[in-house]
Amino acid sequence: MTPCPNSYFARDTLEVAHDLVGALLVREDPAGNREPLVGRIVETEAYTQDDPAFHGWNLYDEETDTVRSEGRGADLFTAPGLGYVYLCYGVHWLLNVVTEPEGTGGAVLIRAVEPQSGIDRMRSRRGDRRERDLTNGPGKLTEAFDIDEAFHQTSLTESPLFFVADALPDSETIVTSSRIGISKAVERPWRFFVEGNRFVSPATPSAQKA
Repeated sequence: MTPCPNSYFARDTLEVAHDLVGALLVREDPAGNREPLVGRIVETEAYTQDDPAFHGWNLYDEETDTVRSEGRGADLFTAPGLGYVYLCYGVHWLLNVVTEPEGTGGAVLIRAVEPQSGIDRMRSRRGDRRERDLTNGPGKLTEAFDIDEAFHQTSLTESPLFFVADALPDSETIVTSSRIGISKAVERPWRFFVEGNRFVSPATPSAQKA
């Protein structure tokens, strides 16, 4: 499997978020003793530097064309293809990949994947659950794939964790909605997901709650 290169992520964030739906998330065993964990991405969200819901919101100064190096949000302006991993509510690690050319803030959150291989190992980490519950949420998939802070600011364009470009079958359709779990910019339709796929997270889009 050939990883997506840095250039794949050095593009408009919304384009990357759309194109990653259908792509594969691969977590290889560094020792090479076990089959890789593989999931087909079925749900993403886009975040950009002009977005109030963005972790790096207000760090970019348009007048001086500079980025303030304050907190973890500054890492969203680093090189495309790097990981941005953070702890949500003190419980769940969430996986993002940095997008846009370096110096421009952007990231795509991986919200859900459909397991393709290594399902028994995913279940060993997630417990005795229905298959659809193994990876149908951003915190669930990181637990299933053993993804934590160690992948923050590491390259996601090479082993052990990377993406492989792939297209959805013609029978499946990508649709959009508002994003989930945010209180700002809730009207933006920046969540991309496979319509009707049972591995898409069951949470309610923020615009429907507002």
